[in-house]
Amino acid sequence: MRFRPGFVLSCTFAFVAAAALAQIRPPQGSPPSDPEHGPPVVSFSDGGASLSGTGPMESIYISPKAGAPFSLKLAAEWSHPLAGGGTFTLANERGIVRDSKGRIYQERWILVPKGGDIKSEMNVFQITDPELHTWYNCWTRQKVCELMQYDDVVTAVYLPRLRPPGPLPDGKGYVQSEDLGAGTTQGLETHGYRETTTLNPGTFGNDREMKAAREFWFSSQLGINLFSIVDNPQTGKQVFTVKELSTSEPDPSYFQVPEGYRVVDRRKADDKDRR
Repeated sequence: MRFRPGFVLSCTFAFVAAAALAQIRPPQGSPPSDPEHGPPVVSFSDGGASLSGTGPMESIYISPKAGAPFSLKLAAEWSHPLAGGGTFTLANERGIVRDSKGRIYQERWILVPKGGDIKSEMNVFQITDPELHTWYNCWTRQKVCELMQYDDVVTAVYLPRLRPPGPLPDGKGYVQSEDLGAGTTQGLETHGYRETTTLNPGTFGNDREMKAAREFWFSSQLGINLFSIVDNPQTGKQVFTVKELSTSEPDPSYFQVPEGYRVVDRRKADDKDRR
């Protein structure tokens, strides 16, 4: 078969476009509080993508923790193995800000080939407010913000998801968990964990043992992971690194929709979907 250069180039860009955008979806919401048992506990995990490895990448989870403001840059790298050895890596950096009220501003920048000539750009920013229960998803080129329901609350306790070690059901494999102990990341105390899931041959189309691992360093002060690795043979390896961290109160203007943007209220449609 003869390949045309334009066809190869267009396929390359199609892959980049398909894999480029961080997953943009509403937060999962918090369980209701139980006065007898204290605040609700919400568990979360970072990273992930479609099993094909070419869908949108999910990033680290940012909770609406009150009284713990910060500003940071998040560097992300997503590597896929190449046939015959080596890797193809997409990368970006984006800003994330949270104030003492638990309001969050997040930028979404397009993932581009690491070290290549294609420049990343911000295509979306998001503003969430746990008190008003609002979530603005704003597209920079169209200058349109979709307004949706935001259900996460400041009264919840947000902790990384940790699966108990031991065998998986029906003899499909097993989970190993390691406590990596205390450390320091960007000047803050963190605690590290590593979890490895091994699937036995024949469990998921695999003809030999298949291992998926994740490692993260959690800051209890901020309620987020400051360093996180997700390594899965189906979706590739994702590395998230917090940089330029400040715990000062951010400028309130981050949490206002900029002038010139049109707001489209989608909350009625969300309510219909919930019924």
